[in-house]
This record gives sequence, structure tokens and C-alpha cells, in this order.
Amino acid sequence: MLPREVIRRVREIQVRTGRQVADVLAGQYVSVFKGRGIEFDEVRPYIPGDDVRTIDWNVTARVGEPFVKRYVEDRQLTLMVMADVSASQDFGSGNRSKRDATAELSALLAFSATLNDDKIGLTLFHGSIEQYIPARKGQKHSLRVIREVLAHGNVETKPAAKRRRWLPFGRRRAWWRTGRQATDIAGAMEFLMSVTSRKSICFVISDFLGDGFLDAMQTANRKHDVIAVLVSDPKELNLPAVGLVNLQDAETGRVRQVDTQSEAFRDYVATTATARIDELRRTFGRAGIDFIHVDAQGDVVDPLVKFFRMRQRRMRT
Repeated sequence: MLPREVIRRVREIQVRTGRQVADVLAGQYVSVFKGRGIEFDEVRPYIPGDDVRTIDWNVTARVGEPFVKRYVEDRQLTLMVMADVSASQDFGSGNRSKRDATAELSALLAFSATLNDDKIGLTLFHGSIEQYIPARKGQKHSLRVIREVLAHGNVETKPAAKRRRWLPFGRRRAWWRTGRQATDIAGAMEFLMSVTSRKSICFVISDFLGDGFLDAMQTANRKHDVIAVLVSDPKELNLPAVGLVNLQDAETGRVRQVDTQSEAFRDYVATTATARIDELRRTFGRAGIDFIHVDAQGDVVDPLVKFFRMRQRRMRT
């Protein structure tokens, strides 16, 4: 059973994002994501004026009179949210953690998909696949997607002897064996390719504190429309001057004592963190993968709006 706090936060996100989706994102969402194109619908008798190139010669020969193929545009999309739930996502220096920001971003995407009668799915990953929810339509399903992102790590788990490895359709893998601390984006993309046959709009939401993910993302981008969403916290870029502190890497467990009073050290952290973001932006750009940067303590709507506008401009050229 979900804690009351998780239920309260789901409702809060639903109220806060509902108007933003309806007023800001809905129209732009439709204009930048296209369906799979034209699909066969049926055959019907030939009518003078029909394009002869649409004649179905097999049916025509079988029936003895001309029939043509009728096609319709398939607008329906499938959105897949790939949410990183590794240990580093729990960090937050303000009112919310990076995982909270991920949940709100997932809510915006899920409600936008629902408003446009599209499907939304979810994959939670860290060092392995934690949970997979196949893409479906409907507001109830969208709420489940948001709830699972928020509830991860907050629900009491069963004793180790009774835990199960991951199986399709929402069952969970035992993170106590694989180590939730790690981030394996490449493994998550390989999993996506194995379970999704239909072309999807894939939002990979992570802090990208891992290695070796670019090739797997490029491979997935050849079949799907992959979008990299970096979630960072302001304090990861600018450390406060609070004296000697022990900093622990959430993903490796390594501890290092640093002097945050040192201006040189704070400048080094800021320069390194900014350079990493710039390098991610350039690397994804060269790979043909769109990139969005979200501040965990800021507005998550504005980066999405900027992304949609960028895509609209690119589609016009």
C-alpha cells in the first residue's frame, strides 16, 4: 500500500501540471511529434477519378472489378519515459530532489500524451531494470506512471528471501543484488530495444553519471526518437562555503573530505560541472540526439517549451 505522502504528492503534481499541459504544452506537443505515417485501412470499389496507382490488383483480379486501397494517417504515438532511479537521483539541495523533478517531468509528458490520446510507458532503471510498465492509454494509467516514479524507494520491501527478479509487466528486479547505487543507461537502452517493437518517443531522464551509454543511445535512436534529459541540482554546480565537509559519492560510496571555504576548490567544482554539461550537450548533438537540461530546483515546464520551440523551428527548415 502506498504511503499517504506519495498519494498527496501525486495529487499535487496532477493539479500543478494539469493547467500547464492544457495551456502551454498540448498544441506544441502535437506539432513536434508525428505518428508512424500512412497505414493501410481497407479496400473499396474504384470510383472514377481515383488514382490508378492505388488499385489493388490482387483483389481486382479475384473479384472481377476494380478495387482501390484506402489509407489513413496513423497519428497515435507511444511515449516511453526511461527514468533513472539510481542513488544519485535522491540528492536535492532545496524543496525537491532530482527524482522529484523527474516525477514532475514524467507527469507533464504523461498528461500531454493522455490529452492527445497517445500511449505512455515507463521504465525505471539503475544498475539494472527496476520496473517496466508497458505503454497504454488513459489518465488512470498516466497516474500510475507518476506514482511509480515517486513511490520508488518509499514502499516497504519484502524480506530478501521472498524478493523476485525482474519479469515483464511491472514485476521488479531485486536491486539488493544488482546495487541501486549504479547507473547503467546502456543496459536500459538495450532493454528498451528488446521490449518495444513499435517506434517510440523515448525520454531518457537521468543525471548521466555513468559511462559507455552513447553507443547504446545512438543505436536506439536509429529506431526510436531518443531525447536525453539531464536533471541537475544547483549545488552540484556551486558548492556553498561551509568549511570542512565529508562528501560521499552516492553511486560509488567513496568519501572525500574537502574544504569548501577554499575558493579555488569551489571554482574547480563549478568549472568541472559546467564543462560536463556542455560536453554532454555537444556529444548528444553530434550523435543526433536532442538534449534538454532541467534544474531540479527550477521550473520543469520552461525547458520543455524551449525544446518544443526548437523542434518546431527545425521542422520548418
